[in-house]
Amino acid sequence: MVLGGDWLVKASIDIALRAKISLMVVGLTVVSFATSAPELLVSLNAALANHVDISFGNVVGSNLANIGLILGLTALLFPLKVGIKAIRVDYWILLSVTLLLFLLLLDGQLGFWDALLLFAGLVAYNILQIRSSRRSHVPDDLEGAKLMKLGWMLFYLIGGVAGLRYGAQFLVEGSVEVASAWGVSDRVIGVSIVSVGTSLPELAASLVAAFKGEQDISLGNLIGSNVFNILAVLGITGLVIELPVESTDLLTYDFPWLLVITLVLLPFIRWLGHGVISRWQGLVLLILYALYLIGVFLK
Repeated sequence: MVLGGDWLVKASIDIALRAKISLMVVGLTVVSFATSAPELLVSLNAALANHVDISFGNVVGSNLANIGLILGLTALLFPLKVGIKAIRVDYWILLSVTLLLFLLLLDGQLGFWDALLLFAGLVAYNILQIRSSRRSHVPDDLEGAKLMKLGWMLFYLIGGVAGLRYGAQFLVEGSVEVASAWGVSDRVIGVSIVSVGTSLPELAASLVAAFKGEQDISLGNLIGSNVFNILAVLGITGLVIELPVESTDLLTYDFPWLLVITLVLLPFIRWLGHGVISRWQGLVLLILYALYLIGVFLK
């Protein structure tokens, strides 16, 4: 599934370049959506197979992993510079959509109109990103992107879609088997194994960007991924099939932890680090994520 996601990104960039779409638009829309494809297909497959808790657990767990595990680990290895846009705009969008999802789920389900609201937010988010990024800072591998041969583009496109399609199916089926063998719920597997598995592309992208000195891309990638997970993954999945909240722990345990770790991020990026997420702050995020996982398996 990770390989399929990587191939789909390559094919998406090539298609966008052939269509003469600007690299700014490619980075903000095509690539962002392609890197969220694993979460989308896993959640959709799980919902259609009547394992809705895996769908919710995948999104909530991925968002927790993005901040606690991936951002924490990246900052522990490479202290991250924080861009002005991340402080003034991106963070508040993330907090807003997280609170919106929590409010939408209080009635015990994510219905069609709830999903439509999330999808509308996705459209608005992309328009805002494009308009506010007139001077786009695109990763080096995107700036140097060149057209590949048509045959290779088709190979990456078909292989990427197939890898994601069957990888998502295998991950859901395997997760259900693990849940059954361990005697735990779909939700537990969704917020742990599945969410970390689908977050691997973000982990790789953040570490590579930080290693190259593009720390603002690491933070922006993770915040953008969390926003996409809520608006795109649950928005699109909810438009296809109604999503009832089967486990009350999602609202009473997982979401409070997600809100706490999202709120803890605010002083780190705004006040305490003077524009840098330091190693000790990364360690704090990792510890919080570890405490969350311990609580998941002890409940």
